[in-house]
Amino acid sequence: MTEAASSAIAVTRALDRVMRQDRGRLLSALIARLRDFQLAEDALQDALFSAVAHWGAKGLPASPQGWLLKVALRKAIDRLRRAKTDSQQRANLATLAPDEAVEESEIIPDERLRLIFTCCHPALDPKSRVALTLRTLGGLSTPQIAKAFLDTDTTMGQRLSRAKAKISAAGIAYVVPGPEDWSARLNSVLTVIYLIFNAGYGQGADETGAHGLCDEAIFLARLMVDLRPGDAEIEGLLSLLLIIQSRKGARVGADGAGIGLAEQDVSLWDLGMAEEGQALLDRAMIRRAAGPFQIKAALQALQVDGRRLGRTDWPQIVLLYTSLLRWEDTPVVRMNRAVAQAEAGHLQTALATLDDLQTDLQAYQPFHAACADLFARAGRFDDSRHAYDRAISFAQSKVDVLFLVKRRAMMPE
Repeated sequence: MTEAASSAIAVTRALDRVMRQDRGRLLSALIARLRDFQLAEDALQDALFSAVAHWGAKGLPASPQGWLLKVALRKAIDRLRRAKTDSQQRANLATLAPDEAVEESEIIPDERLRLIFTCCHPALDPKSRVALTLRTLGGLSTPQIAKAFLDTDTTMGQRLSRAKAKISAAGIAYVVPGPEDWSARLNSVLTVIYLIFNAGYGQGADETGAHGLCDEAIFLARLMVDLRPGDAEIEGLLSLLLIIQSRKGARVGADGAGIGLAEQDVSLWDLGMAEEGQALLDRAMIRRAAGPFQIKAALQALQVDGRRLGRTDWPQIVLLYTSLLRWEDTPVVRMNRAVAQAEAGHLQTALATLDDLQTDLQAYQPFHAACADLFARAGRFDDSRHAYDRAISFAQSKVDVLFLVKRRAMMPE
């Protein structure tokens, strides 16, 4: 391998590492200065292109993150100069001009919470709030977000563009709201954090940066707890994420296939993290302000305790899912309740519910996996194999594919 090729590989790896770890922090810092989502994204992309050339020729800077922030700000100034056709652009340019002399620093201002609250402003519809934050803070691509919402790439791209334009046109402030505005925006913020976590969890350990998204979500949930101490729903969200993440070390077997909760090696769990999650849930429940994230945390806690003790209280889990429907009457919650009903001994009731959900969840991989499992329990083996095939076709990671293939192979001929 030539020296130039080796250098190019080193630069590419360094950029990948920085973007996995610090993209959200960099982009939020840029948006805080530029007040323009699209300009910030474009400027950061310009800086990345410059880094390929400069780092390859001169080596990695002492602070890659600080270098990217400094260069991105200069690139933004260049773009504004080329397009200074209205008073707002001239004002932006005047504000940014002093930044041309900014020094590289290892310390990047952490503006991520302000970014979340901006993305979750009530002026945006709920779906756009979540999608925009996943794009800007979580760093998910438009196709990844489209899959999460079961939308086409084009539809999601248009939604994201409209959301950015609306923030700019409406002059939405880039601030953490005061207490009087929390009730209107808190649930959207918590949902965003939860979906960021799910995006990382769903990608599996074989995907680059997957667990980084889970860690990012936990970090943001902790920030929310610090910002709003005593809020039961925020504590419920952090509890939920910690209990799920505590099992990370047992999720994948030596063959690369996923391992279901019932078969996981408890000795590989992070029991300290699980206990922290349980303590948070206990604290939240004492406040007697029930909400969906507390219920989801309680569901996870019951299943974890069931695995550790060798007996799971499935009737109680069914009741919790029924309670959750009061807040989130969605096909996915109904599907999960049906699975719990089957575990509690009501297989035919569960199958009838899944049959009613066929249209709503036809492109949802866990739905087909659930059908495959329940069909097998009912002795409908041909239907089960077909459902496994559908689930495999929708699986997004090698971990899930291998898990489903193994389950299918266990079916009697």
